[in-house]
Amino acid sequence: MAQWEKLRQLESVYLTQVDELYDGDAFPMDVRHYLAHWIEGQDWDRAARDHDVAMVLFQVLLENLDIQHSRFVQGGESFLLQHNIRRFKHSFQRYQEEPYNLANIIQWFLAKEKEILQNAELAEQVQLLQVQQNPMETDSQRNIERKMADLKNKVQCMEHTVKCLEEQQDEFDFKYQTHNMEGTTNAAEKTEQMKVLQALLNRLDASRKSMLSGMGMLLDGAEELLCVLVREELVQWQRRQQKACIGAPDSTCLDQLEKWFTTEAECLFQVRKFLKKLEELMGKVTYEHDPVKKQKPALQKRVDSLLTSLLKSAFVVETQPSMPQGKGPLVLRTNVQFSVKTRFLVKFPELNHAMKVNVSMDREAPLVKGYRRFNVLGTNSKALNMAESMSGGMVADFRHLTLKEQKSGGGGKGIHDLSLSVTEELHIINFNTEFLLHDMSVSLETSSLPVVIISNSSQQQSAWASILWFNMLCLEPKNLLFFANCPAATWPQLGELLSWQFLSSTTRGLESNQLDMIAHKLFGKQQSYDACKISWTKFSKENVPNTNFTFWVWFDGILFMVKSHLENLWKDGSIMGFVSKGKEKTLLKKKRRGTFLLRFSESIRDGGITFSWVDYSLTGEPDVRSVQPFTKVDLGQIPFHEIIRNFQILEEENVPENPLLFLYPDTPKVEAFGKYYTEKSGADSQYIKYIKTKLVFVSKENTLEAKSPMYSDTVEGEGSGPMNPRYGLGGEAFGLIGDPLPPELPLSPDPMFSVAMVIPDEDLNPTLQEFLNDHNMYECVDFLSDDTTFLEGTLPGLPFTAPLQPCE
Repeated sequence: MAQWEKLRQLESVYLTQVDELYDGDAFPMDVRHYLAHWIEGQDWDRAARDHDVAMVLFQVLLENLDIQHSRFVQGGESFLLQHNIRRFKHSFQRYQEEPYNLANIIQWFLAKEKEILQNAELAEQVQLLQVQQNPMETDSQRNIERKMADLKNKVQCMEHTVKCLEEQQDEFDFKYQTHNMEGTTNAAEKTEQMKVLQALLNRLDASRKSMLSGMGMLLDGAEELLCVLVREELVQWQRRQQKACIGAPDSTCLDQLEKWFTTEAECLFQVRKFLKKLEELMGKVTYEHDPVKKQKPALQKRVDSLLTSLLKSAFVVETQPSMPQGKGPLVLRTNVQFSVKTRFLVKFPELNHAMKVNVSMDREAPLVKGYRRFNVLGTNSKALNMAESMSGGMVADFRHLTLKEQKSGGGGKGIHDLSLSVTEELHIINFNTEFLLHDMSVSLETSSLPVVIISNSSQQQSAWASILWFNMLCLEPKNLLFFANCPAATWPQLGELLSWQFLSSTTRGLESNQLDMIAHKLFGKQQSYDACKISWTKFSKENVPNTNFTFWVWFDGILFMVKSHLENLWKDGSIMGFVSKGKEKTLLKKKRRGTFLLRFSESIRDGGITFSWVDYSLTGEPDVRSVQPFTKVDLGQIPFHEIIRNFQILEEENVPENPLLFLYPDTPKVEAFGKYYTEKSGADSQYIKYIKTKLVFVSKENTLEAKSPMYSDTVEGEGSGPMNPRYGLGGEAFGLIGDPLPPELPLSPDPMFSVAMVIPDEDLNPTLQEFLNDHNMYECVDFLSDDTTFLEGTLPGLPFTAPLQPCE
């Protein structure tokens, strides 16, 4: 069933979420509805990355809108429907120059729809299985539940005590009034009546004292419980939320806290009612040394103080600020919409739509020279309500906020002359509201975690690094000058953070051996890495030795490549990934011929992956061979499993052979990758043209060097920048996988590099044939098809000159 059809069949609570999703103008629900089948059949992810694909889909979208308009006209549909379709088409024209932005938007809406469907399915499963909440209840939770039950029991007992006290006072008051009305003159009878009244008064006084004492004990329990909720449970939730923002698999559900906060608030408001009742009773009957008159003000002050503290702590940011297309939360871009959700953990139905939340920015901005100021634009005032939360919580969900930098003044003026980059400058979004109920008024404030505000998408990677570092190390959420004196991270902290990045993106984190390789890369060989520390500068500012990129850029490039092109292979454990060249060689030399493993490149800025395999000489000596890395550009053209499936080399007798037989440690290749193969193979494969026109360097030794006049780099069995021209002779007949170099640069690979390429016969023109002959390339075997020639040879040096043209 189509995704849109599934959404339309959901229960009303989820349909409301769909309505809210399409509440704005970014992508009209009408277009989503009428073009549902076509929209779901397109590759919007690719369109978001490829301008040409995006432009094609953009034009087809406009054509489909025209077709739909014609259907409305022919079908006699309402004028309003016809008008709206024309208006939507006109609105989409703004994406004419950058159609990939529209593709990004549609992709985001489809992803949000999937989230709603998944939540609905999960709720249905929970209901069917009747899963009890908190099956793994902690000792802390059990202790709170016990204290909460004790507090509720004391409140119930106190309610009964108040009723008994009122009955006692009514009895005393009745007899006292009767005594005064009768006005007996008999001294003995009068004395006896006074004794009875005195006894009733003494009993009433004792009951009042007992009740006040019990109320004090009740507030002792409430205060103890409040301390646990505010200083322990809420603080732990806030820390979990910090970690969840940077990928940790921690629960940030507030339902349990809401239940506890609401219960305690109800109990404290009950105590206020009891005190009000005591005041009412004291107004009817009081006497010398009345304990109510003496103790009630202190109790009133105490209960109001506890309630105020509880209410102030109950106002939180449930979902931190985030942009739809961001790398993660807390990175915002000027003039781009973001969302944020606040929640009030005291859930009283009478407060629904009664408390208005207002948004502001940087109320306590640091006095730093050049510190930027921003205005919050959009719907920045909203009432707390129970309609916008799946669990019925009291929330204010801001979905259409934007930030605009204040131009006047040219930045802040202050006493601190610090040098912070834009991506190290932290800002806080503030929220305030007013609680007013049962004659109690409390001003409430809360704030987001610090956000980094950028103005260009190119700053996003660096900004996300700042968010990771801050929330990994800082326990003071309002420390806006954190990067002025930035602490170092221990390896256990950083290793856990890096694993979270893969876990949150692909559902599979890093294993200990993979983390050991990264630690070795950062700190060198150590007996233990637990005491090792890495500075913020080394993590995100200093280039890795012998490269032109930082550690974070390298790691994040690999993460993006895996998420975009290798997620399935990573999730099923096929990619070892983070393994050093030396370790790779040690592992493979112990294995049988044809065993191979998949490893991330250490020399490519934006992520690369290669494979190495072991072969054996006639004397039984192991020989580990590698291919130059494949980048995300290559993987965008052909899936990595198809590269592995179709990879072939020529052995000494010129017989083509795929040397990749067993995925390390000993899994047959088909068993590991067969489930991902396309149905067609060989000459029928949709990828064969790509494969036939690719020239691949293969090392015969594990360490090789390649140099050029302008560049100097060590290939170490995998290829690198200078080894990777994407130029060819005669169109697409000749090319290499990698990054482009200027055609005037000569290429001088090691003579031990064997080169193999497949060339369609129609490309074997005389000029190309002469070029190949001049460089010792010779025809070996015609094996793929009748119109394909396979060539092998060595390239002692190729002078790239004028005839060379970029390959497609």
